[in-house]
Amino acid sequence: MVSDISDIKKNFLIRREKLFKENLKQDDSFKFSLHYSLLVEEFIRTLASSKKFNFALASAGSFCRRELSPFSDIDLIFICSDIEENEKDIVQFVTLLWDNGIEVSHTVRNFADIQKFLETDLHSFTQLLETRFLLGSDKIYSSWNEAISLSINDSSKRLILSRLFEDINQRYEKYGDSPKVLEPNLKLSPGCLRDFQTVEWIYIIYYKDFLQEQQESTRAEIFIRLLEENKIVNPNEIKRLLESYKFILSIRNFLHLLTNSKTDRFEFNHQTKFAELKYSGKNSFSLVMKDFFKAAGVINRFSKSMVRRYSDLNSPSIPDSLSIELDEDFTLKGKVISLTVQKEIDFPDILRAYYYSGLHSAFFDENLRSHVVELVEASHQSSFIQAESSVFFREILKLPKNVGATLNDMNETGVLGMFLPEFNDLNGFVQHGVYHCYTADEHTIKTIQNLENLDSDNSQLGRIYKNLKDKEILFLAMLFHDIAKPINIPGHEILGVEMASSSMERLGYSDEEIDDVTFLVRHHLLMEQVAFRRNLNDAETLNNFVSKFNSTKQLDLLYLVTYADLSAVNPAVWTSWKSDLLSELYSKSKAMLENQISGDELLQMTSLPVPKEISKHSDEISESHVREHIDSMTDISYIYQFSEAEIARHIKEINRGTFVAVIFKELNDFTNITVITRDFPSLLSKICGVLLINDANIHDAKIFTRKDGIVIDTFNVTDFRTQKKLDQSRYPKIESDMNDVLSGITQLQHEVAKIKSKWWRIESKLFKRSGKVKIVFEKHDRYSIIDVFSPDRLGFLYHVTNKMNELGLIIYFAKISTQADDIVDSFYVLNRNNKKISPVNYAFIKDELIKTINQIL
Repeated sequence: MVSDISDIKKNFLIRREKLFKENLKQDDSFKFSLHYSLLVEEFIRTLASSKKFNFALASAGSFCRRELSPFSDIDLIFICSDIEENEKDIVQFVTLLWDNGIEVSHTVRNFADIQKFLETDLHSFTQLLETRFLLGSDKIYSSWNEAISLSINDSSKRLILSRLFEDINQRYEKYGDSPKVLEPNLKLSPGCLRDFQTVEWIYIIYYKDFLQEQQESTRAEIFIRLLEENKIVNPNEIKRLLESYKFILSIRNFLHLLTNSKTDRFEFNHQTKFAELKYSGKNSFSLVMKDFFKAAGVINRFSKSMVRRYSDLNSPSIPDSLSIELDEDFTLKGKVISLTVQKEIDFPDILRAYYYSGLHSAFFDENLRSHVVELVEASHQSSFIQAESSVFFREILKLPKNVGATLNDMNETGVLGMFLPEFNDLNGFVQHGVYHCYTADEHTIKTIQNLENLDSDNSQLGRIYKNLKDKEILFLAMLFHDIAKPINIPGHEILGVEMASSSMERLGYSDEEIDDVTFLVRHHLLMEQVAFRRNLNDAETLNNFVSKFNSTKQLDLLYLVTYADLSAVNPAVWTSWKSDLLSELYSKSKAMLENQISGDELLQMTSLPVPKEISKHSDEISESHVREHIDSMTDISYIYQFSEAEIARHIKEINRGTFVAVIFKELNDFTNITVITRDFPSLLSKICGVLLINDANIHDAKIFTRKDGIVIDTFNVTDFRTQKKLDQSRYPKIESDMNDVLSGITQLQHEVAKIKSKWWRIESKLFKRSGKVKIVFEKHDRYSIIDVFSPDRLGFLYHVTNKMNELGLIIYFAKISTQADDIVDSFYVLNRNNKKISPVNYAFIKDELIKTINQIL
């Protein structure tokens, strides 16, 4: 018997390995998943032999669907009338499976669990709906299905469906509400496998059809055939749906084999390897992701359509008497737009329908949506560009609300790309290795949605947005701001001007309107570059920036464009620090434009804090101490960075003669650490090193220096591993290390080497970005400005500032900014003789910095 069992295990593992190897060579994911599922079923039955059990054993999850990926959970449900009576047999059988290489995940259920999970646990209940009989008592299994069927009555059906709809919303909140996320979870992201499977559950519950046909097909194929037979989805959509699900399943199968684990996150490095194996040509990566986003779009569109369909069926019906005839072609009933009479529709009709959907916050019924999709699939772009179409497109942009949502719906069905051929190239365009987390088309539409959200915002940006009478120019600028990226990312703002101008001319816009939009497209990167990389209390910087504008309206629009662009890139990119910097630049620039004054004049007019208001925060300082302190600051933005109480604390620490003062403050997203000490060469590098050895990741920093050499440097940091604020229990060690390192007691290099050794295993998981390093020099009246662009790494700022010190560079001002996995750091420097860097030395310094950065990448 032992020999027989040993042979069974060996046979199973050999056949499984052969199947896994064959999967890498073939593209039929259904065939692989079906064969692997059948193989596992066969060996489970073989191991059970002819033994009689007083329970029913059923497969569940992807095993039940016969859609197993190589390392999917092999889910089993033991169904019993009495669990205690069967416990020994169940334990023995599960042990037998594991001993023979079949690593199952099992649950044990009795009939009471049906009602319990129906009332308390949606996920457990849906698992009960999806089972396939394997062995044991078929009588118990039949009774089980009958009991589940009886539990689904009109009342419980409404409850389960409403919970399922809510579960979809919660999943989208966690994994993103878009099928165009750059590193999707192939199981749970919108447009991926769970979207399709949820529709299966909805169908099962609504019709009480458990899809348990014992035929050798995957559940997806069986379900899609049912949709076609019952004419729930049209034949063309059926074909697209089948191919899309099959494609995403094939990626999941590949990913499991590539990582040798149950990995569902399709990361950049996985995408590249999939492209190398399955595609050919230099654009293989781009083709993979375009195919993926197309497939995810089809599944997501199907999922949303079916959810709407069954949500309506699950709700009280609206009488025909409440229908509203929008025009001779379209009718609105509740929130659903449909064709009044069946007829052939053309492109102007489609845009008119989309205009109505935005105006009434409505959506198309399945029949109208299918008409739209089929027309797009069958048409040539030239037939879409008609004068009447342009009129309705402009009306969509002028809608009082839902402009972004309407454009998104148009993009999902392919209408937007057909109407604007230039936009079509943005569809599925991926900026591999930068901090965007959406495709270019999705990012573009989110910029408009984020602007519309300002309508309920009382912030400075909200007030500016609400005061705009005509938002069409703003929305056009967002549509075209990245339009040239598929051609060339560097310089896309210049190429974008030509493309926007050509498109708008074709659509009938005036020269003045074209000029307004192209100004914003050309300069859409300018405001963030100045705000995040330059000293905003430098008159030269302010003068150069303000010289770009002819009016405050242009400034208002560019401020809104900058906000929209940054806020739609990645949730991690838009921070309070960036918001404050943009607000500061906007406010100063607007004052200069309104009062027709220069940067020097503006800075001279800046009101200083009242010494009395600051001194009242501490008994140890006087008003004269405050005046001396403020007068000694070389950067007036210091008074805006800190509160009156914080400034008082700084003066108190300086007056006490404290060697190093370390002050901690909790912000919403970060821990703020301020260090006060006397300046010396390599100080910034050493402070960064102390934060590094304490597992603190620097997100941004500001450096302030008094005329007497006292520095007040402030950093926003998070924990290296969790990306959350630091635990307060770590504060004393950071303060102690700061004193020891700055006084020379602790040798930093040794400590840095230890920390790198400690985290080398997980550093690559936290910092996945790869890419080129770029060093740019910019001329300035008093300083040399060095801009550093690079992927982020643990201790990046420490190594860069340490190298600058070795090169004899003194840092007088710095803007440190981390955008997700990207570094954009700017340093205002002089040499040891307080002179600007000679252009002759640019190449040497650039080479040395790049060499240092490449060593840590």
